[in-house]
Amino acid sequence: MAAVSPASRFSASQFSAANPKAKPFPSSFIQFRLSPSRHFPSSSSAAAAAAVPSLPRKSFSTSISCSVRPEYIPNRISDPHYVRVFDTTLRDGEQSPGATMTSKEKLDIARQLIKLGVDVIEAGFPAASKDDFEAVKAIAEEIGNAVDEDGYVPVICGLSRCNEKDIRTAWDAVKYAKRPRIHTFIATSPIHMKYKLRKSKEEVVEIARSMVSFARSLGCEDVEFSPEDAGRSDREFLYQILEEVIKAGATTLNIPDTVGINLPSEFGQLIADIKANTPGIENVIISTHCQNDLGLSTANTLAGAYSGARQVEVTINGIGERAGNASLEEVVMAIKCRGEHVLGGLYTGINTKHITMASKMVEDYSGLQVQPHKAIVGANAFAHESGIHQDGMLKHKGTYEIISPEDIGLERANEAGIVLGKLSGRHALRDRLKELGYELDDQQLGNIFWRFKAVAEQKKRVTDADLIALVSDEVFQPETVWKLHDLQVTCGTLGLSTATVKLTDADGEEHIGCAVGTGPVDSAYKAVDLIVKEEATLMEYSMNAVTEGIDAIATTRVLIRGENKHTPTHALTDEPFERTFSGSGAGMDIVVCSVKAYISALNKMLAFKQQEHMY
Repeated sequence: MAAVSPASRFSASQFSAANPKAKPFPSSFIQFRLSPSRHFPSSSSAAAAAAVPSLPRKSFSTSISCSVRPEYIPNRISDPHYVRVFDTTLRDGEQSPGATMTSKEKLDIARQLIKLGVDVIEAGFPAASKDDFEAVKAIAEEIGNAVDEDGYVPVICGLSRCNEKDIRTAWDAVKYAKRPRIHTFIATSPIHMKYKLRKSKEEVVEIARSMVSFARSLGCEDVEFSPEDAGRSDREFLYQILEEVIKAGATTLNIPDTVGINLPSEFGQLIADIKANTPGIENVIISTHCQNDLGLSTANTLAGAYSGARQVEVTINGIGERAGNASLEEVVMAIKCRGEHVLGGLYTGINTKHITMASKMVEDYSGLQVQPHKAIVGANAFAHESGIHQDGMLKHKGTYEIISPEDIGLERANEAGIVLGKLSGRHALRDRLKELGYELDDQQLGNIFWRFKAVAEQKKRVTDADLIALVSDEVFQPETVWKLHDLQVTCGTLGLSTATVKLTDADGEEHIGCAVGTGPVDSAYKAVDLIVKEEATLMEYSMNAVTEGIDAIATTRVLIRGENKHTPTHALTDEPFERTFSGSGAGMDIVVCSVKAYISALNKMLAFKQQEHMY
């Protein structure tokens, strides 16, 4: 049987009768359970309205006990309360403009996803390019075989359109994993079928059925199918196509709100309707994939899970197409915080203490900065400036914090017990970095230590934010093709800005370039261009101070586009698109960190160019 929440079909009147003293659910969750006869065919009305055991009446608490992860079976979950977490940061997330990641960076993120304990890693779209294929294959070979002592190993998934070439390519990339999955999709909404596919309903059903069957014929026992733009698709047509792919061997049915148009009540009802009206639905897992165009992706995902979906598709920091996807940290922490008492006992297998590190890694590798007020992982998420709030926090943290920052791996700087300054040694630095979630090797620690000492000479106290910036600048960098050795600039109102740059190449050879520009950064970038000799267009440039004060460390981020046209295929539009490459740098000299960010972006672009020549 498919995993079903004890409260899958529960009317407001039944809830009140069973729990006369209990507080009602939020209206958005109740609404799609009212009057089932209005939404379901008469044949299923009785089943939809059938009474179920009442939900537990317990006081709210953020302390949720951790349950054992059920054994992985592709088309069912032994515990009806368990929700699989399907992370698509490396696929949908990377489709964000400027979020291009190298194979090394994708492997690093996949290793962090293992620490988080995600159930499924959608590693990419193998048919997009040779580099994407190799990245997915590498993740399948390494991450897909990293079995821990409890038997946990993530499913490695590859996306494909509904055609034999894509599906075969996806299988060739993921088949090396212990638990490989093919995820194939085709549009089902009237507007997509008419204007994008230009196919009839009958043609779309036949393509979906035959391609799921083809995926199974390759030896893949775990096949996920998505009716793209399900949120705007005709209900009866959805039931029909889903029935056919179930017969063809699909094990997971993903229901995407591709354009982010649904409200929570609508999306919850959609999942409930599919559960009640699709023949064979008890033999598969229902999944959700919600875009954030109206800012409702997390709410829609939770509504879908409450209605019976037992897989949620999410990304770290919510990155993705347009306004992004449902955020892993938001969905997971909402389930952890309210799952037991409001969501019918739902829980996940995520180790939330690794959330902060995963967020920082994705932020640095993707170049997509997290907004300060972002839920869970934003810089202000656990900051309290209001006097009333501060007074409450001093008396009891629960007055204004429903989640402890330690639950997501974020240590409070004023409670850590270690204050770092210019007299601090390697052991103190290593211990503090470990508390922040960074496991560095001796060489990395050595590089960070000397940069830390240089900062500590100029600042009385080195903060956690300073350390994180230094680690990001040292560790979260692409493979070195060019490295900044020396930089000298002259600028001001008395003459033209000039820059002299010395770079070291991968073989250790030094190269010097001099250029004149409209300012120190412009002249330095032009000097770099003279050395690297690679055409690139600067598309975005931004700088932020890590902490307050004139002695703050600055972080710079740039976005460039190469002129040699890195054009993989976009999964949804089937059109080639130009890759952009991001880079970051940190330091107390804003010109130096600006140049380091530019070189970082160039290194990433050059790495892609070399990989394309290799394949």
